[in-house]
Amino acid sequence: MQEIDKSISFDGRDIRLKAGLFAPQAGGSVLVQSGDTAVLVTATRASAREGIDFLPLLVDYEERLYAAGRIPGGFLRREGRPPERATLVSRLIDRPMRPLFPAWMRDDIQIVATTLSMDEEVPPDVLAATGASLAVLLAKIPFNGPMAAVRVGLVGDDFVINPTYKEIDSGDLDLVVAGSPDGVIMVEAGANQLPEQDMIEAIDFGYEVVQDLIKAQHELIAELSIEPVTLPAPETDPTLIDFLSERATEPIKEVLKQFELTKPERDEKLDAIKAEIAAEIEQMPEENAIRTAVSENSKALGNAYKSLTKKLMRAQILEEGVRVDGRKLDEVRPIQSRTRVLPDRVHGSGLFQRGLTQVLSIATLGTPGDAQMMDDLHPEEEKRYLHHYNFPPYSVGETRPMRSPGRREIGHGALAERALTPVLPAQEEFPYVIRVVSEVLSSNGSTSMGSVCGSTLSLMDAGVPISKPVSGAAMGLIKEGDEVRILTDIQGIEDFLGDMDFKVAGTDSGITALQMDMKITGLPIKVIAEAIKQAKPARLHILSKMLEAISAPREELSPFAPRLLTFKIDPDMIGMVIGPGGKQIKSITEQTGAKVDIQDDGTITIASLDSSKAKQAQALIEGITFKPEAGDVYMGKVTRVIPIGAFVEFKPGQEGMIHISQLADYRVAKVEDEVNVGDEVLVKIREIDNRGRVNLTRLNIHPDEAAKAKAAAGIES
Repeated sequence: MQEIDKSISFDGRDIRLKAGLFAPQAGGSVLVQSGDTAVLVTATRASAREGIDFLPLLVDYEERLYAAGRIPGGFLRREGRPPERATLVSRLIDRPMRPLFPAWMRDDIQIVATTLSMDEEVPPDVLAATGASLAVLLAKIPFNGPMAAVRVGLVGDDFVINPTYKEIDSGDLDLVVAGSPDGVIMVEAGANQLPEQDMIEAIDFGYEVVQDLIKAQHELIAELSIEPVTLPAPETDPTLIDFLSERATEPIKEVLKQFELTKPERDEKLDAIKAEIAAEIEQMPEENAIRTAVSENSKALGNAYKSLTKKLMRAQILEEGVRVDGRKLDEVRPIQSRTRVLPDRVHGSGLFQRGLTQVLSIATLGTPGDAQMMDDLHPEEEKRYLHHYNFPPYSVGETRPMRSPGRREIGHGALAERALTPVLPAQEEFPYVIRVVSEVLSSNGSTSMGSVCGSTLSLMDAGVPISKPVSGAAMGLIKEGDEVRILTDIQGIEDFLGDMDFKVAGTDSGITALQMDMKITGLPIKVIAEAIKQAKPARLHILSKMLEAISAPREELSPFAPRLLTFKIDPDMIGMVIGPGGKQIKSITEQTGAKVDIQDDGTITIASLDSSKAKQAQALIEGITFKPEAGDVYMGKVTRVIPIGAFVEFKPGQEGMIHISQLADYRVAKVEDEVNVGDEVLVKIREIDNRGRVNLTRLNIHPDEAAKAKAAAGIES
């Protein structure tokens, strides 16, 4: 393939597309570059495997630390398991790409995006997503694209395309918009309580640039004389479909209209209809075409039955405006909210249930040392708010092995984390590291938004002073031709058989997180705007039900949550507090039982369940870092006696010596005649010599100085 180097400019930013230079044996490859951030994206196709009845698309985003001039840590000194952020980028590429492949495709397709260089200014994720589209086109894989993605930021009152990391951090919006020629196909956003109309305008602004990138991809493949591959769907024998339609249409319709049925009851009745038809087919002669089709493909009946059920459910919504549970299109399922459902040893807990979806969220408060260190290419070094999401098999009445979190669990946890981050208190106000775990106990649609609601309850129950409570709702879509119906608070069957999953989270002031995934090839801005607006009353309704359980964050923390004391010392004295080989800090911990975290700027955080122990540790550290001055007066304790004087600890960890001549205003024959070990004595700093040694005296102490020192030591004059 000939080399092509194409540059696209918009909004003061450039994107370069280089094809034909790298990875010649991959099906298609392109290097996408902006600034010094460069991502190599490849797409490769393999023949379909026997028995596969879905599209086996595999998307991998790979980070190499050499891209930022760094060497990996650990014993092996090489990249290992991908960090969570890499998994999220893989999902960001997969979600807009998957709907654009023909529904009938069963070939193995792998897209690999590798960040080869990064300037820590330009995020590589949207470059990788756009590169994935071009790599697939270059590989001549059937694809209803091109697709492109851009990031939109909000700096001041202005939208910015593909903002830098600094612009994202300082702005109120981090929005990724992906689109195809047919419209917007994916939206992912975090926002600082942005009004609905501003969010709609931002999506529209981003899609305009998406169209420029789509045009550039068309031009590039035209220069390479590559024709987009569009193949007709393989012909299917309608015999089985016609038979199913004749036998099952009315029974399925009858079940879909029994609004009082629960999900398990509805599933049981639908399964019974399918089993009855399967038994009828089994009785047919072996040479019968229908029995032959089912015998040759064990999944043929199931797929055809699912297709018919989908068609009938969608028709019921489009033609009658009635959902399978009898709700109106904009109606939310019954809601239950509770807090403190677990003992106080758990710092905060919230149980949120919407319909049959139930999520238990647990909040845990930790010390600054519990922050997660980030070992990836992102400039952020640590994370103090962690949100984890678990989806056990029993939540949908199934059995399967339970292993480490998959991409779905990581993605749902990140969405809930993004929704709640804007309302969390600043570190200076609330120095705790916060971890929330959302356990999905029952799933029937929108567990991620259930996690947002349950986690808000648990944070408030834990006494975290969030600025405002956050709720979330999932919107769905049924689209046939020009007929469109938007559904509020979709349940499992509507998500499974619908065209869109649109999650909106926020406060009563605006949106904090947004995520839209499509199963069709694109959606006009007008429809997206309608979905965002329809989500607002649903969010506010859900929020009102949550506030019935707890109206504000609790004023008191759980008695089992650590109590934190935070103060600062001179950074030059950090070494003194730690001591040689950590001896000093270990001694403080052993004496008090408190946990001590020290930051590079001299901020010290002490954690203990007993506040008196935390204050004891603080006193020890302040004693170590205290800089005495001549003339200061203290109450101290005699620690040693020697022939020429006595040593007195006047501050924790700080000692000075009283020479025998300074014990009294008369001649002292023997030190023990005046003081002994353990005595509390009033002393004044006489001088500090050039070696830092403190010389004390008991002479010339004014009564006011003495009274002040005794009061500071808690001794009545």
